[in-house]
Amino acid sequence: MTYDADIMADRRRLRRKLSFWRVLAVFALIAVVVALGARFGAGSVVTGDQIAAIRIGGFISGDQRTLDLIRRVKDARSVRAVLVRVDSPGGTTSGAEAIYTALRELAAEKPTVALVDGLAASGGYITALAAERIVSRDTSLVGSIGVLIQYPNLAGLLDTLGVKVEEVKSSPLKAAPNGFEPTSPEARAALESVVRDSFAWFKGLVGQRRSLSGPALDQVSDGRVFTGRQAKELGLVDELGGQRQAVAWLEKEKKLASDLPVREWKAESERLGLSFWSLLGRAAAFAGYDDLAGALRAAALREEAGRLDGLLAVWHPSLQNN
Repeated sequence: MTYDADIMADRRRLRRKLSFWRVLAVFALIAVVVALGARFGAGSVVTGDQIAAIRIGGFISGDQRTLDLIRRVKDARSVRAVLVRVDSPGGTTSGAEAIYTALRELAAEKPTVALVDGLAASGGYITALAAERIVSRDTSLVGSIGVLIQYPNLAGLLDTLGVKVEEVKSSPLKAAPNGFEPTSPEARAALESVVRDSFAWFKGLVGQRRSLSGPALDQVSDGRVFTGRQAKELGLVDELGGQRQAVAWLEKEKKLASDLPVREWKAESERLGLSFWSLLGRAAAFAGYDDLAGALRAAALREEAGRLDGLLAVWHPSLQNN
């Protein structure tokens, strides 16, 4: 019995030592990755004439990393033209505006063409509008020109639970709607005014950039999405195709050399592949600390979600049952 107990104690000590060295090794690897990222931070290849490819995908928030990427591409002497790959359902209206403004500044200095890889809806389409030309695949989804505000109404649930939220505020429209009580007619009118004004800006941008007006503009601005083929007929995109067609336009219309390579440029965090919290989460999971890994991954998600605020210019299929 004593012999077995000694063996078990030795195994526990060995297991603790192995866990310690595994954690130490993973953190050393993270340090090396971060150091290499800093050392070669300019990251994307910037030597030799090239067409820079930028990807705008997922939820658009106008984050600083993407804006910095666009600025780096604009300042790079080796970049002769830019291919903006769009695959996004949209995001915040202000975030899409920030990306649009940055891309327009880029397009003022370097020929820029947008390629709709799969989806350019709402804020994603605002991004595509910044380019001089829009190329879309036949079956890509384009459009969803509109703005919305969504918020939950928990008043019925709170009544059922017997919970009442008290508040003191400077005016009836402060922090309205709040989700804890039915939206008043005055609050709803105020929100509708904000939505209408933002929509007018979006619709005007489409009309200006795509030379649409009157019934033609109204037809594409009712919030629906279109296939690439439909969008081409409606004037929302210029050409159907992929990267080859986009590059061919640059070569023909902007007199670019036909042998320029297309090179991907990525934001700082994309070059490292993971955020700081995600890296720590993977290290913890590798070391066997599953609870800690889950907490760190949740922190990474909260960090991303904390950047989102304001009106949405985003498309998603309705989940309501009629």
